[in-house]
Amino acid sequence: MNYTLLSSPLQGFTDYKFRNAFNKLFGGIDTFYAPYIKLNGKLEIKSSYQRDLLPENNADLEVIPQIITNDANEFLFVANYVQQLGYKELNWNLGCPYPMVTKRGLGSGLICDAPKIKDILTKVHNESDILVSMKMRMGYDNPEEILDTFPILDTFPLKNIAIHARIGKQLYKGGVNLDAFEKCLENTKHKIYYNGDITSVTGFKKMQERFPSIDHWMIGRGLIADPFLPNMIKNNTSEYPANKLELLQEFHTILFNEYSEALSGNTHLLLKMTSLWEYFSGLFENPHKTFKKIKKSKSLKNYQQAVVEIFAIEKDLNHRKS
Repeated sequence: MNYTLLSSPLQGFTDYKFRNAFNKLFGGIDTFYAPYIKLNGKLEIKSSYQRDLLPENNADLEVIPQIITNDANEFLFVANYVQQLGYKELNWNLGCPYPMVTKRGLGSGLICDAPKIKDILTKVHNESDILVSMKMRMGYDNPEEILDTFPILDTFPLKNIAIHARIGKQLYKGGVNLDAFEKCLENTKHKIYYNGDITSVTGFKKMQERFPSIDHWMIGRGLIADPFLPNMIKNNTSEYPANKLELLQEFHTILFNEYSEALSGNTHLLLKMTSLWEYFSGLFENPHKTFKKIKKSKSLKNYQQAVVEIFAIEKDLNHRKS
């Protein structure tokens, strides 16, 4: 069966710098979803969002912009903006699980308000020809919430609904609820994409067996934790390339240099790179020790030295094994 691999939008991680470096070195992702645009009550697009969506910054990528909002006028404003840049589709985020978002009735905190969802989609479809897709959790408090939205969503020409198979209040804790996800497939006419805990080739195959009708698969944190994963899935192999460490080191170097230019001050750069290493460390022989070494580096000089040591130790371990 032919299938499409998608990169789930992760705020603070999958910006255009990450997307381009990833696509150049690893491949395997067919379409990238850009992290959401949030307007904060003002009809203005922040410069960081503008840079992230500029066509020249995404020249070799297929990218779909995303919005998080509970206001139809904001939705229309962003729809118009992305259309001017040449985008045909706008994805609506009803999936973000973080309390600072959900308490404001945004992200997965909006799923329980089916009438508001209907009002927003009605206005957007009446006043814009943008293609709308959805990114959802199965609810915030319980997985029945999404089922209550389907009779409404089925009345609109949505391109698809990508569902992360958790509820919002789980954040990323606990496992995905595959039984509840299966109920979603049975209760909507819309095309469903699957998202949640795709972290290995073996795990992906099990998902395929469980849901044979799904042909679009969205990878989120698994993409950062193992950037080799999409291409390994595509090639049906669990074997890493022989130059795994060299590719990972080049990926790190590109990101470090890009963020050095873009971020103001060493503190911001260290925070950014440390957040990435929280995921990258899982690719090393001793993840805990690796990440601890990164966290202990309180200056840019110490950080760079730590990275050199981490790769040198790992290469030595690999050499001894071979």
